[in-house]
Amino acid sequence: MPNLSIVIPLYNEEKNLSKLNDTLLQVLKNISISWEIIFVNDGSSDKTLKMVEDLASRNSSIKVISLTRNFGHQAALMAGLDNTTADAVITMDGDLQDPPELIPELINKWEEGFLVVYARRKNYRNDHFLKRWLSMLFYFIVKSLKMSTAPKNVGDFRLIDRRVLEELKYMRERTRYLRGMISWLGFKSSFVDYNRPDRENGKAGYSFNQLIRLALDGFFSFSRLPLRIGLFLGVISILIGLGFMVYMIADILINDVYYHLYKFLVDVIFIFMGFLFILIWILGEYIGRIYHEVKGRNLYIIHKKINLDD
Repeated sequence: MPNLSIVIPLYNEEKNLSKLNDTLLQVLKNISISWEIIFVNDGSSDKTLKMVEDLASRNSSIKVISLTRNFGHQAALMAGLDNTTADAVITMDGDLQDPPELIPELINKWEEGFLVVYARRKNYRNDHFLKRWLSMLFYFIVKSLKMSTAPKNVGDFRLIDRRVLEELKYMRERTRYLRGMISWLGFKSSFVDYNRPDRENGKAGYSFNQLIRLALDGFFSFSRLPLRIGLFLGVISILIGLGFMVYMIADILINDVYYHLYKFLVDVIFIFMGFLFILIWILGEYIGRIYHEVKGRNLYIIHKKINLDD
């Protein structure tokens, strides 16, 4: 049984794979514990699968899991995590934005007794300004409203101990936000800070829409606060309505002004319609997630394994 597994989901990473593998092997040959690399092909449409199969045929420490289709980044990570028996697991992306050179530092923190070691970004990538702004807004809201215990500026580049992994495996919900789920477990954690490089080749694994969905998973999976928004909006609506009434009565009594009631009613109706649509959206989000969970479908389906026991 290896002491360390490195789980790497791959989706159309043919341009980065050779350099990633060479860098990993260069780093891993200098560590003192046994290791394995588990590449998870998440339904790639390029030559990624063929390349990892070739790597595995030349090195038995390289394992391959190929999914039947693209199930998404979080599901691909769980496919790798479910198929390792190592004492510690490092998860990282395959686009070279998670530097393999940090692996020895993560291991050192683990050997000091930390069960979770996060790689924490010190910089923002060279993303579109809207993407950076929305990311900062997301973490600000999460932190301010205490909606999740996930640390700021960390992604899925981390080391977790076997004990953490075993607890994580019991959490089988389909809507997965792993960085929040792992922090929710509450195990002793530490950080390794680094400057995250920009992507050299290929397209980002997360599209803008996928990032929005991931953020919503973080919001709705770890807090019931959105359900309580209805109370706040209800109070605000009542105050606005009372404000209109007080203003209208005061203006009539003091200034002898006549107001057509329909003007106020139209404004109030528009306000309530906006609140109603927001509440319906929030309710729909939760109902949709409940429906998603109760179907009980697999998180992923494996097409083939290479160098791994069934």
